[in-house]
Amino acid sequence: MPAAETRPSKISRRKLVVIAAVLLVLVGIVIVAIEREATSRRLVAAAISRPTAPSRPPLTRAEETYIQALWPIHGAVERSSARMSLGQIFYMTKDLERTNLKARVDEALDTYRRAGNQLRTLEPPPSLQRAHEDYTAAVRLFERSAVEVQKMFEDGRDEHMRVAAPFSREATLQLLP
Repeated sequence: MPAAETRPSKISRRKLVVIAAVLLVLVGIVIVAIEREATSRRLVAAAISRPTAPSRPPLTRAEETYIQALWPIHGAVERSSARMSLGQIFYMTKDLERTNLKARVDEALDTYRRAGNQLRTLEPPPSLQRAHEDYTAAVRLFERSAVEVQKMFEDGRDEHMRVAAPFSREATLQLLP
C-alpha cells in the first residue's frame, strides 16, 4: 500500500507544477497586456499633443477655373512625352523604325508648342502663379528635348537623343509634386 500513497503525491506534484506554469504564463500575459496598454496610451497622448497641419482650404473659384483649363493641356503634354520617350526606347531596341520615331517626335513638338501657346493665354490666380511658371518652364524643356531629337533626322546622328535626354528628364522632375 505504500506505493499507492506515493502515487497521489506525485500526481499532486505534477498538478502543482502545471498549475504554477499556467499561473506564470497568465502573469506574463497580464504584464505584456499592461505594458501594451501603457505604450498605446503614451502614443495616443503624444499624437494628441502634436499640433496638426492645417488642412488646405477648398479651391477658390479662380483656382478651380484655372485647373480645369490646364487639365486638357496637361493631358496632351503627358501623352506626348510618354509617346516620344517610348518611341526613343523602341527605336534604340530596333522595335520602331526611324520614320515612325520621326512622326512621334514631330507630333510631340507640335503638342509642346501648342501647349506653350495655350499656357500663355491662361491667367492663373496669384496662388498658382509660381506653379504656372514652373509648368510653363517644364513644357519649354520638353520642347527643347524634341527639337534636339529632331536634329538626328537632319544629320543622321543618334547622339542627339542622348543630348535631349536631360531636358526631358528635368521637365518630368519639374512636373512631379
